[in-house]
Amino acid sequence: MDIVLITVFMFASMMMLLLTGREIFIVIGAVGAIAALFLWGPGAQNMAFSAGFAFTNWYLLLTIPCFVFMGLTLGNSGVADKLFEAMYLFSGRIKGGLAMGTVGICALIATMTGESFAATATAGTIALPSMLKRKYDKLMVTGVVQAGGALGFLIPPSIVFILYGIIARVSIGHLWVAGILPGLLLAGMYIAYIGIRCKLNPALGPALPPEQRVSLKSKFIALRAGIAPIILIFMVLGLLFMGITTLVECAAIGAVGSLVIAAINRRLTGDLIRKVTRETFDISVMILWIFIAALLFSAVFDGLGAIKAIEPIITKFGGSGLGVIALMLASFVAMGAVLDDTAMLLIVAPLYIPIVAELGYSLVWFGVLYVITCQMAYITPPFGYNLFMMAAIAPKEISIGDIYPSIIPFVAIQAGALVLILRFPEIALWLPRLYTGSG
Repeated sequence: MDIVLITVFMFASMMMLLLTGREIFIVIGAVGAIAALFLWGPGAQNMAFSAGFAFTNWYLLLTIPCFVFMGLTLGNSGVADKLFEAMYLFSGRIKGGLAMGTVGICALIATMTGESFAATATAGTIALPSMLKRKYDKLMVTGVVQAGGALGFLIPPSIVFILYGIIARVSIGHLWVAGILPGLLLAGMYIAYIGIRCKLNPALGPALPPEQRVSLKSKFIALRAGIAPIILIFMVLGLLFMGITTLVECAAIGAVGSLVIAAINRRLTGDLIRKVTRETFDISVMILWIFIAALLFSAVFDGLGAIKAIEPIITKFGGSGLGVIALMLASFVAMGAVLDDTAMLLIVAPLYIPIVAELGYSLVWFGVLYVITCQMAYITPPFGYNLFMMAAIAPKEISIGDIYPSIIPFVAIQAGALVLILRFPEIALWLPRLYTGSG
């Protein structure tokens, strides 16, 4: 049977089964296992065992539960609430200032947590009702919360970069550094969009009236809440970038440091520890199962030699160079509509990463491009996770009919940033080269 037909059949089967609503890891693993048994017979069941055993021996996997624990602890320690309060005090005098400040706070929470859910959930429950109360346009602010929350993919310590680095065998420290400028660029583009819209139409984001404004002293008192988590983040990243500790040691320091911050805020209770530990366990196990299932799926491609078979097809339709990369990114965007970032990466990584390397492009740069497509996937239908999160936590006046249109301008901004970094790789590569002292 032709390798290309097998590949098409496996992907088509996976997409159809996903529509049944079953868990992602069950669907991916089942398709991979059935394909292996069909192609190679009963002995193929060992492929799942081999893939899982090799995967669980990766030392860097220890970073995942540590960073998840750190993010959940900081998210439940009251830090975010105080940061949003400070944001209101500092940005309320500007037209659209609360929405601009929400983007900044989402970026800061993303830095503390390393993922998207915490920033989206926190902004949705705290910032969104406050902006609606102050007569902000509901479509604009709903999109702001979802897009701002997705910044967690790019800004270190990003868990998505850890997963990509493990698969691509690329320095995670270099990936984190590479994500800083694109993350700031994207946040800046969001803020510029909000500022321009509110300048043209002040009714979309009215400034706070003079009687609600406070003194500079009160603003800085409110800002003190962010000092401890910012110190923790700089300590975790600084120790890694200076070569003092390994990535796993940094993750452990971050987890312990988050408990210290919770204690400072008088939130360190038995209930908090039990809640955070349980959620960390759930999230980490989900990631591990998706990894194992996707590795089995990918192992079938390795056994077939599909990498060499697919490469000419990608090259034919993409042309060469950036055209091939653009075709890969388009497939990431399409798959992101039905898959999460982990499954999306693991299924196609064995096919794409060797081709990118063979074309002579930086895998660090390609990793940044991939992560931006993850951001797009999280706020685009039909299965955008941030859309579901917003639907669950939004106030009554925000309906599904508001949530879906609200992301259109922000997806366009993300696409624009993707094209910029595709065309000008130095946006992603300048800081890593500065960090390593090469080039």
